[in-house]
Amino acid sequence: MRRSVWIVILMAMGLWAKPASAQGVIVRTNLGLAGLQATCAETGCTVVGNLDGGLNLLFLVRPTRSGLVPELLAFLLSFVPGIVDAEVDQVLVIPPNPTSQTLAVNPPAGLWDNTPVNYYGSVAWHGYTNQPAVQVIHLPNAQNAFNVGGAGIVADIDTGVDPKHPVLINVLLRGYDFTRNQPGGSEMNDISLASPPSCNTCAAAFVNQHTAAMVDQHTAAMVDGNNYAAFGHGTMVAGVIHLIAPTAQILPLKAFHADGTGNLSDILRAIYYAVQNKANVINMSFDLEQNSTELVDALCYASNHNVILAASSGNDGKMEVVYPAAIRNVMGVASTNNQDQRSSFSNYGDQVVWVAAPGEAIITTYPFATYAAGWGTSFSSPMVAGTASLLLNLQASETPSQAAWAISHAKFIGFNMGNGRLDVYWSLFAQAPLQSLDDQDDD
Repeated sequence: MRRSVWIVILMAMGLWAKPASAQGVIVRTNLGLAGLQATCAETGCTVVGNLDGGLNLLFLVRPTRSGLVPELLAFLLSFVPGIVDAEVDQVLVIPPNPTSQTLAVNPPAGLWDNTPVNYYGSVAWHGYTNQPAVQVIHLPNAQNAFNVGGAGIVADIDTGVDPKHPVLINVLLRGYDFTRNQPGGSEMNDISLASPPSCNTCAAAFVNQHTAAMVDQHTAAMVDGNNYAAFGHGTMVAGVIHLIAPTAQILPLKAFHADGTGNLSDILRAIYYAVQNKANVINMSFDLEQNSTELVDALCYASNHNVILAASSGNDGKMEVVYPAAIRNVMGVASTNNQDQRSSFSNYGDQVVWVAAPGEAIITTYPFATYAAGWGTSFSSPMVAGTASLLLNLQASETPSQAAWAISHAKFIGFNMGNGRLDVYWSLFAQAPLQSLDDQDDD
């Protein structure tokens, strides 16, 4: 009787609410598509599509009945036999980094070092391949001592990528755009701008509110404004993955728009897509404050299929719990500067930090065949994802727990920073100590 009263109250609240939102409800069911469609016909919703690939257990539905808000629909569906779980689809925003612009008064010198160098088969800028961060984490020592450049597929769930960037083009897989439901993980579809002409004399300028990326003023002016608040983020993250693991393949999975917003349902689709398309590592440079049952289930599915997971710890500068960094089997990554100090913007605390990595003034690829410098845990996480790919060079059957154990061999830099700052050399040495006893780094 009490349950019936609550249902009546909630239905009344729904009728007084605004018209049905475009937001949907994520539903796990054992009824199958036909059974869920029949349930929706009675409840007042429609099935938008499947979220878990060929498993056909997870779907997105939307209210069709006037006044039936997603929260009420999720509540009603939870009482239907055969519905295992129902949760409202969340809107995520790639986390802004409000303090980084005050920290980064001047661009790093390497942003203007465009001397061409050969980097594992592609021509890249010297300022990118030899920036201070790679020395901090002992990347060149690791690559040379163990003769590794990355193996397998690293999936990046983000805003997409510039598929024609000359540094990335040889390692990019086609990917998928979940924001448009079409093959291809390009973020260039989000803009209607031609590539800007070169501008060798332009000064540096910040280009967006989320990553506090610095490019030249000429490029910044083209992608300024809220509509482009996160444009380039995916290309930048992909560039960091490639910097660490230059011979790994990168699978761009576009789940975020250029303004930085994305739906949880698209992120779930991307996770299942990555697993079912043979990804070995998934990088997630985003976070949300409210946990999700289905996000946990999707990442457990990935981990059970031997996929290694890395996620940024967030840019609020707090000891707070964010997801997916706090989810079991996910390596949460905090940001440090090149002096092994926690970045003031970086979240901290062992609940969300497995390891830290440089995340200030990171020089990386940017759309239009150019480069940018970025600040944020978004650029720390792909360093760990790339290191996982290097570990796959040493052991193709590397499990998530083995990778986490190897990566935990880091430099202690203080409490609440997990296992310390990433040391790529010692991570690889922990995996295969007998391969390079003579090359031990005294640091």
